[in-house]
Amino acid sequence: MVEYESYSSALRTAPAPVFANLVHYATLAANGHNTQPWRFHAGTDEMRLLPDFGRRTPVVDPDDHHLFVSLGCAAEKLAIAAAATGRSSEADFDPKDGLRFWFGAGAARAHPLFDAIPRRQSTRARYDGKSVPNRDLDALIEAGKLPGVRLIVLTDRLQIGRMRDLAIACNSVQLADPAFVAELKRWLRFNPRTAMTLGDGLFSASTGNPVMPDWLGQRAFDLFFTAQSENDKLFRQIDSSSGIAVFVGERADRAHWITVGRACQRFLLTATCLGLKCAFINQPVEVAPQRANLANLVGETGKRPDLVLRFGYGPTMPYAPRRSLETVVV
Repeated sequence: MVEYESYSSALRTAPAPVFANLVHYATLAANGHNTQPWRFHAGTDEMRLLPDFGRRTPVVDPDDHHLFVSLGCAAEKLAIAAAATGRSSEADFDPKDGLRFWFGAGAARAHPLFDAIPRRQSTRARYDGKSVPNRDLDALIEAGKLPGVRLIVLTDRLQIGRMRDLAIACNSVQLADPAFVAELKRWLRFNPRTAMTLGDGLFSASTGNPVMPDWLGQRAFDLFFTAQSENDKLFRQIDSSSGIAVFVGERADRAHWITVGRACQRFLLTATCLGLKCAFINQPVEVAPQRANLANLVGETGKRPDLVLRFGYGPTMPYAPRRSLETVVV
C-alpha cells in the first residue's frame, strides 16, 4: 500500500503537527474521481475542513454535490480518528467555509471503525456474488443511519437488475458526451510514477486496468475506451455484487450532502470490518434527467438521490494514491 508509506516523512514535517495524524486519516476518505477536494487549517484546539474548489469536476459534478459529499466522508473519518486518539469533537457547518471542528481532551477509546480506515478502498472489480448474512446487512443499515439521511439496501436480484439497467443507460449518456470523457481522462493516472507524483486521480491498477507509460495510456484510452466495453464491464460488476446501497438526503443542500457523506463513510468502514468490498455506481445520480427514475426505483419519489454503491465479497486491489500532508494543510 505505497500511498500510506509516503506519509511517514510528511507526518514529521507537516504544519500543525498536533493534528497531523487526524489529517492523515481524514484524507483517506472516499471522494469523487480521487480529486481530494479538501484543505485543512489547524488551530490550537480546532480544525477547519475547507472545500478546495480548485479541484472541482464541473462536468460530472456541476453543482459541487460530490465535492461536499466528499467533505462529509473526510469529516467522519476525522471524527472517528479524534475519538480513537482521545479527543472529543464537535463540528459546525458553514455553507461557504466548510466545517469547523472543536476538539476537547478525553480518554482514548477503541472505536470499532478506526482500524478499518486505512484498509477501506473503492474496489472496482467483479465480486463473487455470494449473499451477505442478514446480521451483516443489519449492521450495514445501522451504520448508515443518520438524521436527515435515508439508506435503501437492495438485495433482490430483480431490483439489482433494474438498477444495473439504469446505470448502464446513464453510463451510455455520459460516455456520449465529449466533455465528460475529456474530464475523466484528465483524472486518469496510467502508471505508479505519475500516480505517486501527482498523488491524486484514478490509478489504472486500482481500477483493474493495465499499467503503462503515460503516452501509451493516453493513446490506448482513445482507441479502446468505448461505451460498449465500459457497459459490458459495468454489467458484469453489478451482476456479481451482493447488493446495492442508495443514500438519499432529506434535502438537496450542502449541509445534507455533507451528512450523506458521513453516513456513507460509516457504511463503507462497517463494510470493510465485515470483509466486504464496495464501489460507487453513481451514473444514475450524475445524469440529472434520470434522477427521478432512480428515486422511483428505490421508493423515494420526489427526492434527489445522492449516492449509489454496490457491495459484495471481492479481491483487494492496489490502493489509490493520496496527496502529501503539506499540500492539503493551509
